[in-house]
Amino acid sequence: MGVIESFKMALDSILANKMRSFLTMLGIIIGIAAVIAILAVGNGATSQITGTFSDLGASTISVSTSRDATDAQKITSQDIKALKDGIPQIDHVSPAVSIQVVGAAGEKTKAALLMAGTPDLQYTNQTMDKEIIYGRYFNPTEYAEGSKVAIISADTARYFFNGRENVVGEKINLRGQKGQLSTRIIGVTKSTVEKMVGSFDEENMMGYLATPLTTVASLDPEATKITSLTVIAKSKDDIDAVSKQIVNILSIRHNTIGEKVYTATNFLQALDQVNNVLGLFINFIAAVAAIALLVGGIGVMNIMLVSVTERTREIGTRKALGATDTNILFQFLTESVILCLIGGVIGLSLGALLAVSVASALDITAQFTVGSIIAVLLFSSAIGIFFGVYPARKAAKLDPIEALRYE
Repeated sequence: MGVIESFKMALDSILANKMRSFLTMLGIIIGIAAVIAILAVGNGATSQITGTFSDLGASTISVSTSRDATDAQKITSQDIKALKDGIPQIDHVSPAVSIQVVGAAGEKTKAALLMAGTPDLQYTNQTMDKEIIYGRYFNPTEYAEGSKVAIISADTARYFFNGRENVVGEKINLRGQKGQLSTRIIGVTKSTVEKMVGSFDEENMMGYLATPLTTVASLDPEATKITSLTVIAKSKDDIDAVSKQIVNILSIRHNTIGEKVYTATNFLQALDQVNNVLGLFINFIAAVAAIALLVGGIGVMNIMLVSVTERTREIGTRKALGATDTNILFQFLTESVILCLIGGVIGLSLGALLAVSVASALDITAQFTVGSIIAVLLFSSAIGIFFGVYPARKAAKLDPIEALRYE
């Protein structure tokens, strides 16, 4: 008996018991649909998350000192100048110093996050928009002199000054844990709240301001001891080379070669770690969903055993007419594989529809890969083979005389 004949006989058997065949495939369908939907939506979400963060900081490098670094090993303004002058691939570099303060203007007060750094803070600040809509950013002279000037986000300005955004020239008082500072607003950035995802009550949001690092000594003298920098390379292709040069220059200037006092981590490395964690999480959920496939496989084996029992006389007749054990085994194995393969195709289609629907609701794009589709179909076939072998072997081993006597 040839492959085509076995295939036809298997299809005839499946079509002769449509409802039973469908219920047999149901576990396979549910399992495959769940796995495909989870992988497609998970990959789409991962791609969007990492793509968004990659666009925001693909060329960003974070430089930090070790916890046990001495004051003499802390980064200085001279170090920052040396880095920018010595590494032409650096576009912007600034300390990453944040201070919790309470802002006050008129009768209004608000908790705020004050970012302090060099004039390059305009481009390295991750909490405020770099676009200035009114006024300007502080310049190198104001940084060198420690001028009491500040940049404010538009949403923070609206809160303190009765809905006005153009508040250049206004005064705002800042109170920290160790002192106070009165500053003059010289610039307003685009709203910080508008950059955030989701709905927020602007009234209850924290305020955002920026000021020269040299100005904040009265708020917190320790803040001027720089322990970290944010560096933006001119191209993401330069970040590995720039990271190494930064560590080398700082180590040489502070005589700490080989001591690992300074660490430069580029954003793409952190992004790879995020991708790995997300990938493990998605695969774990998919593996849990795949348990339905195991249940479906057991269902296939159970129904095939029932089928062998029901068709005992047919098996006996075929053996009496010359069918070999291999012919019988191949016939039932083919039927099992076809059941699982059809279930896999249906599950794949339903999973794709489910993934597109869920992704659309979440405003992301479901991502299907050729590899995952092929893997699903192969896995369906493998289930059919694995759970079909025992019933097929049982059918093949039936004694033709006993089978013909079976009622």
